[in-house]
Amino acid sequence: MKSMPVSSPTLIRTTKSICPVCYRIIDANLYEENGAVYMAKSCAEHGAFKDLCWSDYQLYKQFEAKDVEGAGRRSGIKEDNGECPFACGLCPQHESSTVLGVIDITTRCNLRCPTCFAKSNGNGGGHEKDPGIEELKAIIDNFASNTNAIGLQFSGGEPTLREDLAELISYARKKFDHVEVNTNGIKMAESEEYCKEIESAGISVVYLQFDGVTEKPYEKLRGRKLLEVKKKAIENHRKAGPKPAIVLVPTIVKGVNDDQIGAIIKFAIENSDIIRGVNFQPVSFCGRTSYTENERITVSDVISKIEEQTGFLRKDDFLPPSQMSVLLGTLGKSEVGCHFSCGAFSYLVVRKESFTKERDGEKVEPITKYMDMERLAAAYKKKIPVFTALRSIHPGLLKELFVGFIKSHDYRDLSDLHFNLLFIGAMHFMDTYNFDLARLKKCVIHYGLPDGRIVPFCSHNNIHRNVKIVAEV
Repeated sequence: MKSMPVSSPTLIRTTKSICPVCYRIIDANLYEENGAVYMAKSCAEHGAFKDLCWSDYQLYKQFEAKDVEGAGRRSGIKEDNGECPFACGLCPQHESSTVLGVIDITTRCNLRCPTCFAKSNGNGGGHEKDPGIEELKAIIDNFASNTNAIGLQFSGGEPTLREDLAELISYARKKFDHVEVNTNGIKMAESEEYCKEIESAGISVVYLQFDGVTEKPYEKLRGRKLLEVKKKAIENHRKAGPKPAIVLVPTIVKGVNDDQIGAIIKFAIENSDIIRGVNFQPVSFCGRTSYTENERITVSDVISKIEEQTGFLRKDDFLPPSQMSVLLGTLGKSEVGCHFSCGAFSYLVVRKESFTKERDGEKVEPITKYMDMERLAAAYKKKIPVFTALRSIHPGLLKELFVGFIKSHDYRDLSDLHFNLLFIGAMHFMDTYNFDLARLKKCVIHYGLPDGRIVPFCSHNNIHRNVKIVAEV
């Protein structure tokens, strides 16, 4: 049997990273080899490291070409003074504005997931360790006063363990149009009344941990069977209010649940009256998640699996996150200025009127069948009013909703647009093995801390959660 030719490595760019052992800043190279993108770096004390970043170099290049350059860029950027990523606050070297603010409102949890990047405890105790409500309100105020964030996410730990969650949601909604809660759904599954309580408080969307459509992924990733709990949480929240919304958030691990990616999307379609999207998160090896090279899965892997397992979404239907600026920029909100390789997104148009009893007649098509997203992005790049490019959208309900949103610049009209679409995305948070300071400086998802700092998501998870490491470095 003839062996396949092996290509020589081709340098893509140089960057800075950190040693996974001692956390010192070290040089790193991103390079293409055999059609994939890798990072290679070497620490003088702990040796060489190599990790996969994207499995599809051609798709990586396509995303780079489609990137909306300059979107969401902060003003007053200063030259690198060697303090990144340890001087986050945001420091003057950070290039992108906040899009979503994240606040850990508890370290407690009612699970002890083997894959938890926050190392949340699993006994549900320790109320005294939770930040006080006034302290949390101060963080909310800090985001409102010092960023142009679109919204907030309450995270943890398990936020629903706080008895004052509804009060926090209500307070945040006075400052932000969009407030979401990141949850495992256990408390929602226990009580319809609880779902109504948080819905009445003004929650915009429930960000629901959802790892698959069988019990296998939950037993592996969460330590127990949870599928029926997830379904019950969805059903309870369905009854909670006039426009309840849920986004499914699967952690994807190679060999565990990457064969269920298409089935998760189909589950979302079947429940698209309440499920507004699926945001796949390839596993990040930090916190309590041990590094295993053969479990690494990338954004391009997820996109490939979607194409293979659905039949109605192709690689070409996905875009880099910065193209979301076409929508958000018209609201006067933060543009999505993260690095093009941080993630991917598309939308599905679900034609509910064509459903049949057997559900064989569902009409599901990607948004690229209805509008020329690249043409809209090109208009945006040239500072041409997006409204002038609307002829690229096919006539019908979608165009009516889009026109209404563009005319009003009202978040409620953007919400109506999203309620007629199904978001499909992937976001790959970095760990110490693939840590890339060029990506970090463009991070748009930021943690708010009690000391007033606003810290990029990936540096917080890998560095700033561990105060000892920061102090030693």
